[in-house]
Order: sequence, then structure tokens, then C-alpha cells
Amino acid sequence: MNYGLLVLLVVSFGFFESCEKKSHSLIANSSINNKTNHHEVLVWFDEFDNEGMIDSNKWKAEVFPPNDGSWFNDEVQHYTSKKENAYISEGTLKIVAIKEDFTAYGSTKKYTSARLNSVFNFTYGRVEVRAKLPKGQGTWPAIWTLGQNMDKVGWPACGEIDIMEQLFENQFMVQCALHTPSSYGNTQNLKQVQVSDVTENFHVYAMDWQEHKIDFFVDGQLYYTYNPNPKNDQNWPFYRHQFILLNIAMGGTLGGTIDPQFTDGVMEVDYVRVYQ
Repeated sequence: MNYGLLVLLVVSFGFFESCEKKSHSLIANSSINNKTNHHEVLVWFDEFDNEGMIDSNKWKAEVFPPNDGSWFNDEVQHYTSKKENAYISEGTLKIVAIKEDFTAYGSTKKYTSARLNSVFNFTYGRVEVRAKLPKGQGTWPAIWTLGQNMDKVGWPACGEIDIMEQLFENQFMVQCALHTPSSYGNTQNLKQVQVSDVTENFHVYAMDWQEHKIDFFVDGQLYYTYNPNPKNDQNWPFYRHQFILLNIAMGGTLGGTIDPQFTDGVMEVDYVRVYQ
């Protein structure tokens, strides 16, 4: 081996060993970059470096329950803007579901949590979220997007892209899914993948949204592509702006039965990045 190259490799290895976790995550992303190098420019991000409340210039807490004081999907929580349910500490965002009685909008729920919507909207790009998921049975964490035009056209006409959902029946499994007028709710457009340590370690959940397809990744590994042909408004509403959501729901159609001993559960998010 060339001596100069050997020195360079040794120095590089030492550099990466000394980097913080956020730098390590770039290694996992390299395979994504190789596949989708047309989305290279970082256009929006949150590294969650500032202690305390979430950045209101980047996120807003959605708290109003649209279904007569409740949320859809038989969820049993109230979303709040309380710091206890969403805060930043030690370089990560904590979204916390808590067992507690909470009354709001004419109903009392036994759990609280947070649902954060990005102020940023975009059409086409790659979204990467590095996160560690909650352990409690009955939690339903999600990283997803919705069409900005939802208030005008409704759901599912606005389109929904689920970058990551963790399911109650198997906490070693996550899935991606898409909801469109042609297939929604119990949608046929989904893929599940085994990830053995999602509650113990951080993983990078990503989607690459192009004009003609959407690819889904875990730690840089492609595991599903959505590419209907021909495309129309029934199966491809994904040509308009979407925004990002981070939340933990409790119970419901995918959260399932909640552990009677549950007290709280945390989804920890290291960063959210959008490339175009």
C-alpha cells in the first residue's frame, strides 16, 4: 500500500472516531447519497442543539383534536404544547407520551403527547430523520408528511407519506406507507422491515421523493419504492407541497393495547434534514 495513502487512512480513521454521533450518522447516509445525488443541497434542517422548548420558527405544536374532541384512528391521547411533552436537551428532541389525565376541548384523556408540524413546506426532496423509538406497548410513533392543501381538499386527497411508523404487534418492525385516494387507511401501498434495536439505538429513517417515484430507506438501505404507472390524482397527489410531522400517538388502530404499567415513552430525535 502507498505510504501516503496509509497515513491518510489512519488520520481519517482517528478523525471519525473522535467525531460526535451526528458526524457518525453521515457514514450511514453515504449509500443514500450515492443513489440520489440529485438531492444534495441541504435546504432545511433542525439539529436540536438549543436547550429548552422547540424552535417556533421551525415547528408548531398541533393540539386541536378534529374529531369532536378526539383524534382519528381511535387514539386515546391529547396532544399538548406543554414542555413536558416536547423539549430539547443534550442535543436531541424528546417527544414524550405521558400517562396523566388531561382535559381539553370538551374531553378528558388519560394520556398526553406531542404532535409537531414543520413550518417548512416542500415539493420533492430527500428527508432524513435520525431517531430512537419508545419502548412502551401501546405507543404509536411516526415520522411522516401531509399535503399542505389538506384544509382545502381533505384527507386522503392531500396525500400522506409515512416515512416511519412503529407498530404495536412487533416493536422490532417499522414500516413505510402511502395514503392516496386510490388506497388509504388499510392501504396496500406499504412495506414492513425488521430492525432489531429501534428502541435501543438511533437509526436514520429516510425517503427520497422524486417527480416519478418515492424511495424509502433505513440506515441508507433501500427497502421500498412507490412508483404507480400511469400516475393520476387518485394514486399520485404528490406533486404539491408537503410538511413534516413528528408524533407519538397512544393506542388506536396501530398503537394497540396499552400496557397497564405504562407511565411514559419517549421518541428521541437527533436531527431532521431536507435535501433538494
